[in-house]
Amino acid sequence: MEAGEENTESADGRQPADPAVPEPLRRELVSELTAARQLASEDPEAAGARARDAEVALGQRGGPWGEPTADGRRERLAAAMLALLRHRRPESTICPSDAARVAGGASWRDLMDTARDVAAELARDGTIAVRQGGADVDVTTAIGPVRLARGPGWRR
Repeated sequence: MEAGEENTESADGRQPADPAVPEPLRRELVSELTAARQLASEDPEAAGARARDAEVALGQRGGPWGEPTADGRRERLAAAMLALLRHRRPESTICPSDAARVAGGASWRDLMDTARDVAAELARDGTIAVRQGGADVDVTTAIGPVRLARGPGWRR
């Protein structure tokens, strides 16, 4: 976003993408958004969910990224986790810090506890699995780095 530009919604509810999203993750999320839009004619419902997650992760939908609320951060973290996992190969994993970097920019470390909480919520319903050393773990009791993978209830 250029100096002087405002974070305002367009008529369709989208806002400019958050410029603090690190470039490699931004490219990945834009690629996921493109894939979702290409799927729209085949499976509009699945395409809509995919596009929404990518747009929320990028900061184009949801609360304003310049002044996020606690709920807005949680929504954006969850959307980033889902969009990144969806975009990668089914057997791939992500680090919770990937989602924190998307939602938090330079302050991503401040979001790590919240990212682990969001991962725990998604793991409870089976959407994702939390792994450490290749084994499923409870993120609320795991000490040290964990990875996130598609869970047994993955339907996205």
